[in-house]
Amino acid sequence: MPLIVMTGIPCSGKTTRSQELKKFFEEQGKEVHIISEYDQIIKAGFEKNAFYADANKEKHIRGLLKSEMLKLITANNVVIFDALNYIKGYRYELFCGTKSNRCTQCTVHTEINREQAWQFNENRENEEKYTREMFDALTMRYEDPHCNSRWDSPLFTTYPEATLDTSAIYSSLFKKKAPKPNQSTQNPPLSSTNFLYDLDRITKGITDELINAKKSGKEGPIITPGGKEIHIDISEVTIPQIMLLRRQYITYSKMHTPDVEKIPDLFVQYLNTSLKQ
Repeated sequence: MPLIVMTGIPCSGKTTRSQELKKFFEEQGKEVHIISEYDQIIKAGFEKNAFYADANKEKHIRGLLKSEMLKLITANNVVIFDALNYIKGYRYELFCGTKSNRCTQCTVHTEINREQAWQFNENRENEEKYTREMFDALTMRYEDPHCNSRWDSPLFTTYPEATLDTSAIYSSLFKKKAPKPNQSTQNPPLSSTNFLYDLDRITKGITDELINAKKSGKEGPIITPGGKEIHIDISEVTIPQIMLLRRQYITYSKMHTPDVEKIPDLFVQYLNTSLKQ
């Protein structure tokens, strides 16, 4: 689902605009989901002011919200992320999530005069109010979005008295191509559910043969458990070198997963190439 990231200081109208957007997109025949930071805070049993004063609690809830967003996004409908989203690094994480899932995204910034926002806060129910100390702290922490940042773009800024440009938001989500994922935003799939186990088992078997041959002073090609020959001069190779190369190959294979059947040949090739350098 295309993602709309709401962002703004406390009491700037994010939830009101989220409901407005939900109504608009439902009128266009879209299924709409709102992910609410406040709902998650209440569900977790946290008091709002105490929650924002605890970095660990904030990190926990941000993780839950991001996970929920990644479960919901597909290509056709709409997810509205109703939260402060005041950290630009976190907004970048959300951007990477939508990019890796080939979904479009936009940012809606609810701008407001700080004292006007405080007056809106004062008119809330007591359990929904921010203390002055926390309100000021969150305002100070807030990192404004910028249209020249790709994770904030396209950016739509709105004010309490302004009319939200819903048509432009619709066009940015449904009439433009989603960005293509790249290696930094895409997780490589494992070749099989037992891939890591097989990778560890196969490479360990080969390195054990090399180490045993090294300790016994054996000469000539080393025959691996799979019947592969490693033609290297092991007299010039140390055991720590062999173990290091195995770790390096495992790290590489996690990023570029081969078929399990090809692991012995590829690992032997990797060893031959690396040890002859």
